[in-house]
Order: sequence, then structure tokens, then C-alpha cells
Amino acid sequence: MKIHVILNADGGTLRTMDLEELRQTIESEFALHGHEIETELPHGSEIGEAIKKAAARDDIDVLLVGGGDGTVSSAAEALMGRPIALGILPAGTMNLFARTLQIPQQLPEAIAALADGRIADVDIATVNGKPFVHQFAVGMHARIVRMRDKLHYGSRFGKMFASTRAIMTTLRRMPIVEVEVGIEGERKLLKTPALAVSNNLYGEGHLPYADDPRGGELGIYICRTTDRLAVARLTLSILFGSWRNSPYLAVYTAQRIVFDYHHRRRQNRAVRDGELEEVATRSEVVIHPKALKALVPRDASFLSDRNIDVQAVDGELA
Repeated sequence: MKIHVILNADGGTLRTMDLEELRQTIESEFALHGHEIETELPHGSEIGEAIKKAAARDDIDVLLVGGGDGTVSSAAEALMGRPIALGILPAGTMNLFARTLQIPQQLPEAIAALADGRIADVDIATVNGKPFVHQFAVGMHARIVRMRDKLHYGSRFGKMFASTRAIMTTLRRMPIVEVEVGIEGERKLLKTPALAVSNNLYGEGHLPYADDPRGGELGIYICRTTDRLAVARLTLSILFGSWRNSPYLAVYTAQRIVFDYHHRRRQNRAVRDGELEEVATRSEVVIHPKALKALVPRDASFLSDRNIDVQAVDGELA
């Protein structure tokens, strides 16, 4: 198969690596499995155009991107509904969608697993037609990102420290958003610090990412309290994967959710796959089952011999 690799030279851990050495490692490993491979190393400002150009090609089978969650999300958006599969080399802070696809978090192991991987059809979601692979949220998450982006950090650990400071600042002055939510035909007006929708329901016992990328349902999470201490506890439970039994969180699953946002300020009040954007007056979030092709490890547990859409790369509201 023919694979085009885009490594974000300014993204995540890649900025501190010898990219020529990484390029050689990738090309050697994939060549061992009989693949034809080509690599480019654009800088951050060039990533979007490089992804669009590669996604428009008709002579490649896989677009393999190395970078953070923003790079991955941009590639997934460009490839949704296309015959080209998305491959991910996890080089960001959290690598949440890569974790969902069960790609190893260390680059050497990830390269080896993907070189011997399979292409599978996985789910992707949209908000008002814009794709996302991980989460769309309003309220606290957007404020945390706004606060974090005001801080300076130059590494993965620096970003984690900045995120922790941003969470503490947000807890001291929590936003309260008023939304009218409709799920499965039921509508209710809510005031909440946070509403989030994920591409498939988060798993338990780990960071907030889905265990099954082909579950076919959105995960919907609504904070049920405005008490700061309770919200702090809820934030920790989400980070450590113990959210399911929290009395402060209402959780639903659905294939579609619509909510109206009743606030004057809209700029940078929403987060889609970690990136700030304007929130619309009405947001319609829909899951699209198996609408994205992805390169995944051969031994990923969500695969089975019964799945005909898998191919070997080598041959009441609260």
C-alpha cells in the first residue's frame, strides 16, 4: 500500500526530536512490511495545507500524521467519507483519539504496530457539519482552554502544568451556561457549568477517551452542580475515569443531540477537539458510524474476524 506521512515539525514531542532519524525509522519499518512510503516535514503554519493537499489525492491508501490532537483532528476532518485511511503517530500531550484506536503511546512501538496494522472503519461525529473525533464542549472546558492559552509553555509537561493552573483558575470563577437541550425527543432548559459531547462513550478507569471507536453512539455529559468543591471532585473523577458513579454528572447516550445556547458571548465559547471556536445559537451534534477509515494495530481488541469492514494493510434530562 502507498502511505503518505506528514510530521508536524512544530507539534508536541516532535519539536524536540531528530526528525530525520524519525523519518528513517518510519520508512524502514514500513518498507519491511512491503509498503511504499513518502514523508514530508511541514511546520505548524503549513500543516493545514499539507493535510488538505494529501487528502485530495487519489494515489495513496493511508495518510499517516504525527503531531498533537489538533493535527489529528484536522486530518480526520479532511478524510471523513474519503477512501484514504487516517494513521496516527501519537506526538501530543494527551493523544486521546490514538488511545481510543489502541495505538501505543511510545513512537517506536506505534510505528511497529501501524506498519503491521489493519484498516478499519471507525466512527466520527459532527457539530453543525464540522467533524470531530474526540469531544465538543461548552462551558468550563472552553474557559480552561482560554486560560491555558494565556500561559506560556514550551513542552508537554509545561502544557500539563499550564492546564492544571487553568483548571484551578476556572474553578475559582466558574462559568454558568444556559442551554436548552434536546435528546431523543425530550427537551429541557438547563443551567450548568459544563456540557460535553464525545465521539462514543468514554471508558472507565483511565483518561477521558472512548474504549470502542465503533460504538455508534455519542456520549453526553452534563454537570449537575454549581458547587465549586463538587465540581472540583467531578473534574478529578473524569480525569481518572471514575465519573460513572458521580452524583454530580448526568450521562446519556444518543445518536443525535441538539442544544440552543442562550448567551450573548459566543466567540471562543466552544471547544472542538481541543481547539476554541465560536458556539452557534443552535448546535446539532450527530454521530456518523464507520464514516472514517483508520489504520489501527492488528491486535486492537475492537476488531474481530466477523468484521467485514476490516482489511490487512499488507495484502429524562437532569
